[in-house]
Amino acid sequence: MGRADARRAQQQRGARKAPSGRAGGRAGKATGKRSGIRRFLNWKTILGTFLGGLLLMVVAAVALYFSVDEPSDPNKTATLQSNTYKYADGSIMARTGDMNREIVPIEKIPEDVRTAFIAIENKTFYQDRGVDVMGVARGLVNTVRGKGTAGGSTITQQYVKNYYLTQDQSPTRKLRELIISLKVDQRMEKPDILAGYLNTNFYGRNAYGIQAAAQAYYGVDSDKLTLEQGAYLAAVIQAPSQYDWATAGPNGKRLVMIRFNAVLDNMVEMGKLDKAKRQTLKFQEPIKPKPRPGMDGQKGYLIQAAEVEMNRQGIKDSEIAAGGWTITLAIDKKKQAALEKAVQDELESKLERKNTKDRPQDQSVQAGATSVDAKTGYIVAMYGGVGLTEKSASNALRTDFQPGSTFKPIVLASALENGSKTQDGRPITPNALYDGTSKRPVVGSDTPFAPQNQDNENYGDPMLTVQEATNHSVNSVYAQMIVDAKPTSVKKTALSMGMVDRDGWPADKPAMSLGTMSANTVEMAAVYATLDNHGKKVTPTIIKKAEHKDGEFKQVSPIGSQVLTSTTADTVTKVLTGVVEDGSGKAVRSSAYEAAGKTGTTESNVAAWFTGYTPELVTVVAMFGEDPNTHGQVTLTGTAGKGRAGGSSFPAQIWQAYTTAALKGQTTGQFDLSDAKMGTPPPARSASPSATPSGTVSPSPTTSGARPSGTPDPSGSSGKPDPTSSTKDPTPPTKKPTPPTKDPTPTKDPTPPILLPNPQQR
Repeated sequence: MGRADARRAQQQRGARKAPSGRAGGRAGKATGKRSGIRRFLNWKTILGTFLGGLLLMVVAAVALYFSVDEPSDPNKTATLQSNTYKYADGSIMARTGDMNREIVPIEKIPEDVRTAFIAIENKTFYQDRGVDVMGVARGLVNTVRGKGTAGGSTITQQYVKNYYLTQDQSPTRKLRELIISLKVDQRMEKPDILAGYLNTNFYGRNAYGIQAAAQAYYGVDSDKLTLEQGAYLAAVIQAPSQYDWATAGPNGKRLVMIRFNAVLDNMVEMGKLDKAKRQTLKFQEPIKPKPRPGMDGQKGYLIQAAEVEMNRQGIKDSEIAAGGWTITLAIDKKKQAALEKAVQDELESKLERKNTKDRPQDQSVQAGATSVDAKTGYIVAMYGGVGLTEKSASNALRTDFQPGSTFKPIVLASALENGSKTQDGRPITPNALYDGTSKRPVVGSDTPFAPQNQDNENYGDPMLTVQEATNHSVNSVYAQMIVDAKPTSVKKTALSMGMVDRDGWPADKPAMSLGTMSANTVEMAAVYATLDNHGKKVTPTIIKKAEHKDGEFKQVSPIGSQVLTSTTADTVTKVLTGVVEDGSGKAVRSSAYEAAGKTGTTESNVAAWFTGYTPELVTVVAMFGEDPNTHGQVTLTGTAGKGRAGGSSFPAQIWQAYTTAALKGQTTGQFDLSDAKMGTPPPARSASPSATPSGTVSPSPTTSGARPSGTPDPSGSSGKPDPTSSTKDPTPPTKKPTPPTKDPTPTKDPTPPILLPNPQQR
């Protein structure tokens, strides 16, 4: 057999023994052939796909670049439209939005002021091509992660948006902005772009452009601006309504100062400001804003509140300033007039604003109020102050004062909602017994606290019910109750009902029971409206409807979910009707309506509140002591030539006059409190206050460690007093019998006036 025949025979034997399965697979590998999708996954196909996709992207980008033309004319908002504000009945209240702009050349803007804007907005302005690719990427990431749509825009992009496009945040508009920015950067010189940017920005105070802003904030032309002034203007443009020093709250001032310092620090980093000189530069406070035409009386404050509400619901200041809005407020003209008249009759007419010699205290008095329909959540009336010319920031919205004892019902609500118990294990109810001894140390807290009651009165013998303690606003009882209910749980309840968490909230301190956080009248109206609405959350809104042909305002419902059970809410309301009938709220009693409410007076009488409600209306009236020169907090004692101005005085009188007028002519209802549960009535005892000689505390069964047989001890052993134990509620007790020879309206505040730039730091 030849060699060829032998080879054929060998191949035939191999074919007969050919392996199957895995062996066959290995044989397939041995031949170098791939099976399935693996035949297509090789470096050549992957590279080809990548390069092909990249080429398509380049082609698409080029096509897009040439398909988007640079607009030849500015957008319609560059000429600005007016905004129309209406009352709830549709009648016109005011029109705003007339353009306040004067274009100035770049030479009229000091170089260091120009650099200030570059330092905070776009440090690479002179190096980039109109678009910051990494910045755009960061902006997209922020949007995807739900951190807002801001970020990534260069000065060129912002100029293009302001001058050519609109303020909406759609992907289409953003894409056009990028392309036009590239073209503008090619066509225009950098100084011209910067000038356009500075002249088109909205700075707040109805000022468009750097020249109008310089006049509005500092009363000078743009070429006279100092670096410090320019740094503030560069900082304020991010959020003008929040960062305007004249109207900003504590958090707004903190945030704008962060940006102000960042401007100067960035200039040092860029080599545009000497480090030593940087240390000498200080913030320069702007002048008071001038009211816009047509903003007389309360109109300016109402529009201010509407703009704050639009900001809260996602509409930016620049979008509002661009105009074209028709905004219908929930303000009822009749109720608004009644509130203004009540403040005038019960407070302003009794003050001598110009008599600084004999009545200096009257110059410091500020009043604010908010009235809400609990069923709809609409703000139907609001009082912001004496007028924008005298007071630029609304007193109804200010958050630099404490609510005092108007916070106590929240402590009770939290205790009821969470089934809290006293220190000896008894359920907290309106009929639960507590020790009312003044300066009694709380038990069960890591933080010692022994607050003094009003005028150092002892209540009970020594025990009294929660109802009685609420009637007379007994500090020692509520200090112990918040320990029993746990401060962190009480804070959680407060936030769920509408209060706002701010810096300085004493989350784990028993002093929180006395309202030592900050709040405004709208927030406290939300809390009490939630009680009035049987535990369903109410978030007050002043806007009924807002329309714009190019914009969208999605109204968030003021009525939310159930945050308290109806049993808890109705029980607290039942207790607060007792405050009006037989407690510190007697001043508002009337046969014309049924009411519930609570007085509040802060330490040193720097603020006084009355927060009350009927089945129809929830109204918060507050008074604040503010030094007209330093704007620091001062006592209200001496207002209108009288003694202490507590919550049961002017605020309650304003509340009563307003509510009577607002409800006149309509059938008023009664509270439906069928779900209220007061708890087991206690045995008969005395609940009257007892005076102690020389301000000392007489021995009592609780303070000595013993207690009457069969009487629950809600506190346990004593602890050490807290340094803040002087905090007290200056609302005088009214339950008979009253202390002998006691003047319920003292002529002198036993605590000297204090200046508190930060009221949370006690």
